[in-house]
Amino acid sequence: MILEPRFACDDAVRVIRNIRNDGTYPGQPTGAVLVRRGSVGYVRHVGVFLQDQLIYSVHFLEADQRIVGCREVELIPADAPWIPNQFERGDRVTALRTLAIGGVVVAPVGAVGEIMAVIRDSMPIFYHVLFGHRLLQVPEEALASAITPLSPVLHVCAEG
Repeated sequence: MILEPRFACDDAVRVIRNIRNDGTYPGQPTGAVLVRRGSVGYVRHVGVFLQDQLIYSVHFLEADQRIVGCREVELIPADAPWIPNQFERGDRVTALRTLAIGGVVVAPVGAVGEIMAVIRDSMPIFYHVLFGHRLLQVPEEALASAITPLSPVLHVCAEG
């Protein structure tokens, strides 16, 4: 079987899902996100894995100059239509609006939830968010990041 690459060296490509370390990227823990979905990079090399998968070495300038191996199904041309999203699976978010089902409040303003899935099929982007034991489909504009900047630390020195 002859594999015909979709992309050539120096082509600009975009990753359509987060690329995580499968244990082969040195200096990063297994499972760490190496390149975030939507990042653009440049093909540097095309290789074959297990004689049936094309693997592209892609140089991502925005991601600390990383060169990461990507499967062809993880890439699209950089100029293809792309809708960026603010949150990713596993991100912690807060509700900016009261969220209710059938008039019953299930997540008040400020409730903290976790993104379980990103629904990018159309605009606006929606997320499946787990609030307590309830999984809700919530539009992006109704959410904010739950990560808050660290408060300044007051250092007190004892005299004496």
